[in-house]
Amino acid sequence: MKNIILGGVASFLCLGVAAQEFDPAQLSLAAGYKAAFTCSAHFNAGRSVDQIAGDELNRILPTFDDPMPSLPDAVIDEENKRVSVTYADDAPPRIAQWRPMLGCVQAPTMAADFQPPTVNLKRKNRSGEPWPIGDNVEGEIFGDTPQGFNIAAVVADAFDRSTYGEGSETTAVLIVQDGKIVAEKYRDGFDATTPQRTWSVAKSIAATIIGAAVHEGLIDVDEPAGLAAWSAPDDPRGEITLENLLHMSSGLTSPTAGNRTDDVYFGGGRIVDHAITNRLVAEPGALWRYANNDTMAAMRALRERMNNDKKFMAFPFKNVIIPLGMDHTFLETDWNGDFVLSSQVWTTARDLARLGLLYLNDGVWDGERILPEGWAAYVASPSPAQPALQRHDGSHIPGYGAQFWLYGERHGLPDGSYAARGNRGQYLMIIPERNVLIVRRGFDSNQPGGNGFNLDQFSADVLAALED
Repeated sequence: MKNIILGGVASFLCLGVAAQEFDPAQLSLAAGYKAAFTCSAHFNAGRSVDQIAGDELNRILPTFDDPMPSLPDAVIDEENKRVSVTYADDAPPRIAQWRPMLGCVQAPTMAADFQPPTVNLKRKNRSGEPWPIGDNVEGEIFGDTPQGFNIAAVVADAFDRSTYGEGSETTAVLIVQDGKIVAEKYRDGFDATTPQRTWSVAKSIAATIIGAAVHEGLIDVDEPAGLAAWSAPDDPRGEITLENLLHMSSGLTSPTAGNRTDDVYFGGGRIVDHAITNRLVAEPGALWRYANNDTMAAMRALRERMNNDKKFMAFPFKNVIIPLGMDHTFLETDWNGDFVLSSQVWTTARDLARLGLLYLNDGVWDGERILPEGWAAYVASPSPAQPALQRHDGSHIPGYGAQFWLYGERHGLPDGSYAARGNRGQYLMIIPERNVLIVRRGFDSNQPGGNGFNLDQFSADVLAALED
């Protein structure tokens, strides 16, 4: 067995303090975070120890305010594709295990040797086929030297760490017009085959999988989600529909936006124990509240409706991922076999563009209908309950559809534009009026002082440059 010790993580630990100053629960989360991100970045994306230290583990541990706990180095077991991180002398290490198609899964905290769920499918090798079925891109994409206000200059500015956000860190930009890649650029260490964590862009992938299930007649958005945990007599949660979940308006309690789902994301917890147990505090459909739990509950509803775990695990791949040629996409799960599709997907810029093309084509791919007719309009239609229109600084907050964010004239973009958005600057902007897709990936800081990436202005500048 060959092990790699993950050293060189000074950027992750530079503000750290002694582990004994944190309680075991905090340390377990921190170790789980480090194990999970190291495992996914290394085995999904082929990232090196130093690359992981500089990007995936740099300034992004959301569970803690500074200072963060110092932890021992992660141990990478190359033979068994497993990563472990020790956090206490009297506790087992936190473990993340890689699997084909499904990426990395965290073991239950006390599990000595667990067998994670797998899926018995294989990807097709279509790399030599023409885009978008494969990765063979015909024609020349612009070079590295921009001149004037053109698409090359706008894309170059996205990488300068200042034009679209001080301290922003872009790793990839991909622009598709009329189905053709017209601009593509990557930061050092990334290319067209390097997946990156989507964070909440995964929610839009979840909506796509739900749409495919609706097309197959497996589930109906108008019906109650029907979760077993909500089925007791007089349980008001039994009235929550799948549409309420897609609209982020379940009415379930949510102490903070996003629900603080650390136990599922980094703690080795199960979705059934942490994401569907909240009480109802508002009438379903009446109150918008951004909630990771709503997305996870929607996918859990599909699993319970299908009532066949083998078919459920294969469904996203057989009905969406493989047909679209998203060959560098990994859908990660908890150890109970539930997809964590509120955040834990790893994919490439090109695979996200393929997803966008599916929506621009109203759910049809290569002549085959993947989504119900009108599903693209459905996810891009405002939900009855909406987020506030403006932030405290006066900037415009996008509207919300069904797991997609809605843009229009007040954002400097054509009405009807909509986007998948994720933490640290993951974006897929879909602009039907112009038949344009804009993908931007990054590692923007989410610490105080970080400005993020101005997607509105960048998208508007891209559209303007495409007119030249």
